Amino acid sequence: MDTQAIVIVAAGVILFGLVSRRLETSVLTGPMIFTVFGLVIGGAVLGLADLNFDQGFIHGLAEITLVLVLFSDAARIDLRVVRKEHDLPLRMLLIGMPLIIIAGTLAGLALPLGLGLWEAALLAAILAPTDAALGQSVVASPRVPARIRQALNIESGLNDGIALPLVLLFASLASVSLTAEGHGNWVLFGLMQITLGPLAGAVVGLPAAWLIDRAARAGWLAESYEGPVILGVALLSFAGAETIGGNGFIAAFVAGAVFGNQVRGRCRFLFEFAEAEGHLLTLLTFLIFGAAILPQAFDYGEPMVLLYAVLSLTALRMIPIAISLLGSGLRLPTIGFLGWFGPRGLASILFALFILEEAEISGAETILVAVVVTVALSILAHGLTAAPIAKWYGNAMKREGGCPEAMTVTEMPTRVGKMP
Repeated sequence: MDTQAIVIVAAGVILFGLVSRRLETSVLTGPMIFTVFGLVIGGAVLGLADLNFDQGFIHGLAEITLVLVLFSDAARIDLRVVRKEHDLPLRMLLIGMPLIIIAGTLAGLALPLGLGLWEAALLAAILAPTDAALGQSVVASPRVPARIRQALNIESGLNDGIALPLVLLFASLASVSLTAEGHGNWVLFGLMQITLGPLAGAVVGLPAAWLIDRAARAGWLAESYEGPVILGVALLSFAGAETIGGNGFIAAFVAGAVFGNQVRGRCRFLFEFAEAEGHLLTLLTFLIFGAAILPQAFDYGEPMVLLYAVLSLTALRMIPIAISLLGSGLRLPTIGFLGWFGPRGLASILFALFILEEAEISGAETILVAVVVTVALSILAHGLTAAPIAKWYGNAMKREGGCPEAMTVTEMPTRVGKMP
């Protein structure tokens, strides 16, 4: 990235920061603004900044972003509380998410996209994770009952890490189906990624939590260094897994889950560093998405991809989520609300780029374009509707009075480090 690009990007970050509080009450979200900003300054429009995912700096930035997001997403979710109080996200993750992937696979096969079984399953798995940051006003709105906003918050925090092993598995199977050569190598590669990654995450996360607890209690750990520690643990888990042949992203997620649930009492300050840095990295990733990735969809010209994207954001999510919530006692507006707010964002973008970069997969261009179009539509649709629908839904639930949605639950930090 040249000096001019750095100046333009830095100026954009500063200007956004100056009006960020004002924008919190509008329908304009950070991902929306930075995607458009990237599109305008990139080669597709003004050509002021040379931003390309193949550049080492940008590739590394995206990699660190995904590591930090996976780690902090897992760390901020108290799994013990989830098991006791949060039945809704468990339903959505354990029932809804598999149904979403199955529905997405069937749609990928039914539409004339030229995808085989494993390619369609890979596309569905890449688009299964949600990104609550795209509809931040929903998970942070005091109007929305805590039980409902936390259901979306917890689902978003866990589904990217849960989806990643399936993404790797389907990518391996799709690569195997491409050629008769190297079948055993690809299967072995996939198994190592899925098994050694979690092992490395646990091996790093557990002792790190123990050491930080002991150092803090002994007064050895300065508060100013608590933040950088979480970044170090996340990167160590990633690098450790990659060194032994596992998947570093899975390792980061598992390390975050282990680490966060062992040092739960000290996580608020740790999140302040990780979430602040992670939030900036996330916005820069959306800028790169707009500048270097989104333009690739413009020349594709396949209307079936657009249809798949629309279905992915609507029926392919909303129907499985509705099925997963049967018997929960929730009102129909709530089921629709939970089904609609499943934005696709950072994880889907980066999963697609990293997986398609490593594996030779038939239909890779179609998969990438479908992911890009779906995320772009989600940034726009969920960004514009988050605030007004959250306000409408919150007022509707207030009129309902004592309903299942109003059940008191323990709240957890959102992606941007705020307690709702």
